[in-house]
Amino acid sequence: MDILKISGSAFEIGQQLGEKGKDAWHTKIKNTELWKNVFTFKGSKTIFNMQILVKRHFPDIWQEIVGLAQGLEDDEMNVFLWNCRGDLLASTSDGCTTISGKDDTGNIIVSHNEDGLPNLLNDCFLAEVSQNSGISFFSFVYPASLCGHTFSINSFGIVNTVNNLRLENRQTGLPRQVLARAALNAESIASAIDTLSTPPRAGGFHHTLAQIKNGTQRLVSIEAIGSQNLIREINHIGFHANHVIYSNYEQQTITESSQARQTRLKVLLDKETELNESLCLKILSDTHNIRLPIYRKDKDDPDQENTLASVIYILKPNKVSWKIFREDRLNPENVGEIIFSSPLSV
Repeated sequence: MDILKISGSAFEIGQQLGEKGKDAWHTKIKNTELWKNVFTFKGSKTIFNMQILVKRHFPDIWQEIVGLAQGLEDDEMNVFLWNCRGDLLASTSDGCTTISGKDDTGNIIVSHNEDGLPNLLNDCFLAEVSQNSGISFFSFVYPASLCGHTFSINSFGIVNTVNNLRLENRQTGLPRQVLARAALNAESIASAIDTLSTPPRAGGFHHTLAQIKNGTQRLVSIEAIGSQNLIREINHIGFHANHVIYSNYEQQTITESSQARQTRLKVLLDKETELNESLCLKILSDTHNIRLPIYRKDKDDPDQENTLASVIYILKPNKVSWKIFREDRLNPENVGEIIFSSPLSV
């Protein structure tokens, strides 16, 4: 995958992201049914109130959105609408599957399929971002979208993978992609959870968060659904598709694909006590259920989603490494690591 290396102010970062995604925004995204449905909210009281909340709570991220619009050569409210798609609509074409746990030596493993609009396969990219604040991060990016709601790692060693949740009753609040972007600046998992829990929240996301700090490991799964945030410490193996599983939450849409993937994950992992890279890749590449597989490449996928990339992170006390796979399921397309001179201490 292409890697975009950028730095600067919030506006400048947004502008550079926008320039990279401009062609896909105008020729692909704005021709989708999803965009047409989102656009019906332009000028609405809902989107106006959400804008006020973002400017109040996260002014730097608003500037990033303004810069994004500048780079995309479009109206900032159009771009804001797109980045609120999961808050305005009950269901969007954002999928994903995550598996997390530890290997036989106790290292944390977080693995993830990034599922999105099939026609964006060749338009998504990786961004290595250095902010003026001093915090940097490395993230998978959709054209015309903020970073943070896919898979990422920041300079504090926090790995963050994100799954769509389709909530039916969403209050007017902070957009889930804005909260996910803000969490990229967190120094610890505790501060990331605080950010993701900032009220009022609109749409929902599931986050898997992992970090080794001061010699202490932490691996957390959080279903951020507004009025209640369901948090689980993962001590063995965790797996998650695209619906709330930590409570009998009825106000959600559970697609056939999400249910099938969650069920298949349970079958494949039920008797496992530890993970390894090859096992994670095998499961993320699973097509046992021909119609509703974990690894999704059908152009007629019922949720209009395909697997665009798969990532495997391995967290050790002084290093976090990752491999990113795409069409070639045997050889990674991108590899990288962050090495700390001593066990991470912030």
